[in-house]
Amino acid sequence: MRIGELSRRTDVSVASIKYYLREGLLAPGELTSPNQAHYDEAHVRRLRLIRALVDVGGLSIAGARDVLAAVDDDQVSLYDALGRAQAAVMARTEPVDDDATERAGKAVAEMVERRGWITSEKNPGWRAAVDVLAALDRLGGERVAGLLDVYAEAMEGVAGHEVEAVVDRDERERSVERVVTGIVLGGALITALRGMAEQSASARRYGAGAAPDAGAV
Repeated sequence: MRIGELSRRTDVSVASIKYYLREGLLAPGELTSPNQAHYDEAHVRRLRLIRALVDVGGLSIAGARDVLAAVDDDQVSLYDALGRAQAAVMARTEPVDDDATERAGKAVAEMVERRGWITSEKNPGWRAAVDVLAALDRLGGERVAGLLDVYAEAMEGVAGHEVEAVVDRDERERSVERVVTGIVLGGALITALRGMAEQSASARRYGAGAAPDAGAV
């Protein structure tokens, strides 16, 4: 198919397709003339994956490129692919060296030890958790910070099911793709369901009816 048909099949504009080609997210098509190329079903699938990562998962182009590189690299293990996907979705910030960060780091380390998690400070989530707890500390959000183990317990169950769902040891390429999309889109789904659940909990607590256009709380 030509680029116009590829655009129609995927609902991605020709301009966006050309941009993804320039950025290296999408492999070039097979040249049929100096100015035209042929694209196939692999391009359709990759475009849908790109749009899912960027539009739904909220990844930057650089983040999507790194994640897709893990999908394409035969030498990347499923474990390392998961790490790349995590790094792409976690906010990268410069740590603030203050008392709040020190307290937050201690709280995360104690939680990890308390729950017996097999992880380390190199995990992107560790740094992100410290940043969030430190920010809550500075803003006086002790009540939310006090829910750390509640969040951790919920994520233990989610993580176990996610890993089981995305790993297929007999089909490495699809497993890596499922790992990265599962981490990125699974996170987006958690956020969506959390918003719905918070509205429901708020309505139950305050006795409010849930109108179709009601806010999150």
